[in-house]
Amino acid sequence: MSHSTIQDVYPLTQEQVAFYDENRFIKLKNVLNPDEVRIFGSIISKEVEKLNQQSKPLEERDTYGKAFLQLFNLWRHNETIKELVLSKRLASIAAGLMGCEKVRIYHDQALFKEAGGGITPWHADQYYWPIDTDKTITAWIPLQETPLEMGPLEFSAKSHQLLFGRDLEIGDESEARLKQKLRINNFEHVIEPFELGDVSFHSGWVFHRAGANKTNQTRKVMTVIFMDAEAKLKQPENQNQINDWNTWCPGAKVGEVINSPLNPVVNHINP
Repeated sequence: MSHSTIQDVYPLTQEQVAFYDENRFIKLKNVLNPDEVRIFGSIISKEVEKLNQQSKPLEERDTYGKAFLQLFNLWRHNETIKELVLSKRLASIAAGLMGCEKVRIYHDQALFKEAGGGITPWHADQYYWPIDTDKTITAWIPLQETPLEMGPLEFSAKSHQLLFGRDLEIGDESEARLKQKLRINNFEHVIEPFELGDVSFHSGWVFHRAGANKTNQTRKVMTVIFMDAEAKLKQPENQNQINDWNTWCPGAKVGEVINSPLNPVVNHINP
């Protein structure tokens, strides 16, 4: 790879950190260079193709199934993807925005919204996570330019303050109930196209959704979820959190730091 940015720290400004702290999401320019996006995009696409087991046609799937193909922990399957997921670049941003000294990986996931794929309903990610801190953040990395008609993320700014809906799993009910509640509370909804190299970061409790993919191309996105390196496992509050514990934090103990082999600390500080 020509000059690689992924092992360089990203220079966050105080304004960017303050914006994230207030709104719990931010879209950043030039996080990756276009060559990197293309190279990682090609490798991630091949891995998704290899691992994808979705055999139902779009029209036979439920709302969740129509939203995207979802494949997890690709960093465990491919060394180049591991380089991206465990990069100093992403970790430095995650730590800087959350105000953590160090972060660790919760898991990664590829989210490929097929041509004609449906909406991703309103939800908060952390409903699924048995993590005892709100210092959690997802890097959302589009692997192509993503215009509005392709279904980029839509954020409800400052909605991490809303306790309603934190017990809703993603689906038709979360879309209907949260749409109404977010409107009543007058949270600003922000949706913007992504250029090549743009990456957004959002916290575990901020509500967000994505529109349908109205283009004839797949909307390819890689995501990496980070948490404070000191985050502890909490007593799970729903079946999804029990599943996540067993799948993404195997062997972790309630009340102790989540320190499984699947959750490495990413060192973004020069030794």
